[in-house]
Amino acid sequence: MTTLEAIRAALPAYPIEVSFPDITRWREGNTGIDYLHTFDSGMPGKHVMILALTHGNEVSGAIAVDALLASGLRPSSGRVSLGFGNIGAYEQFSAENADATRFLDEDMNRVWTPSTLDGERQSRELTRARAMRPFIDTVDLLLDIHSMHEASAPLMMTGPLEKAIALAAELGTPEHVIIDKGHANGTRMRDYGGFGDPASPKNALLIETGQHFAKSARDVALDSAARFLLHAGVVAEADVARFLTQAPARQKFVEITQPVVARSMDFRFSQPFTGLEVIEKAGTEIARDGDEVIVTPYDNCVIVQPSMRHLGVNVTMMRLGRLLDR
Repeated sequence: MTTLEAIRAALPAYPIEVSFPDITRWREGNTGIDYLHTFDSGMPGKHVMILALTHGNEVSGAIAVDALLASGLRPSSGRVSLGFGNIGAYEQFSAENADATRFLDEDMNRVWTPSTLDGERQSRELTRARAMRPFIDTVDLLLDIHSMHEASAPLMMTGPLEKAIALAAELGTPEHVIIDKGHANGTRMRDYGGFGDPASPKNALLIETGQHFAKSARDVALDSAARFLLHAGVVAEADVARFLTQAPARQKFVEITQPVVARSMDFRFSQPFTGLEVIEKAGTEIARDGDEVIVTPYDNCVIVQPSMRHLGVNVTMMRLGRLLDR
């Protein structure tokens, strides 16, 4: 049987174009929780958080949060919090096996339901999530910074709620906005609690900045963090202007209609997809899973986040979406 290690070994390795910051200097925060820092202006306003390293090998967010902390940024109103998530996985990163430290025991971005957080299951990711949870409960606006396995243009992941879609449109960048319902195997932080409640004023976005180790992903992470804080009205533009490098674009909104889930380790793409390809005709072969041929379900089908780097049975290998008129 094909192994994941053999598949990864056959895939091209992306160059590591950025330096991984030493974030140990930020271990002792001021919240009582390691690697979480908060700054209160003493003025009315929202509590806005920028979070990095929900996944341990997604370094662009770590670079952005490290830079914001090092800059001495303080809010002009409300409250700003800056933090790092899966520290244990980040500490174990190795360039020789760059895909292996997404997490240690389980995906930290699939545990954000009360039943899981309050349950008896134990893992290093759940221990960290449980420690962070009381603090996350105080956040009004969250930007969770991620990056991708493959070299794709940045994506803003909104979830299905109109409040998050509207926030992505107000930010104006990146160009591609993905409207999705998350994953069947667990809840993302972006959808936790009030973030996922249409009646709550709380809101959250997840940005995929590009390929994990690309300089361009670093730049997108810095820009999106600065832009998010500015839009929330909690920082002065002069304090973050140097991080704003991405020009707003005419945005394209893609609604995810279905995942493509591997049923065997014999799953293969039919083309070398990297993401955002638009397949013109319904019925076009896009993958094979053993003897099963997988085809596009409709015309102008958008391929979203395809990757073989975490192939496994019942793992989502890519998602399919429709372009919306908005």
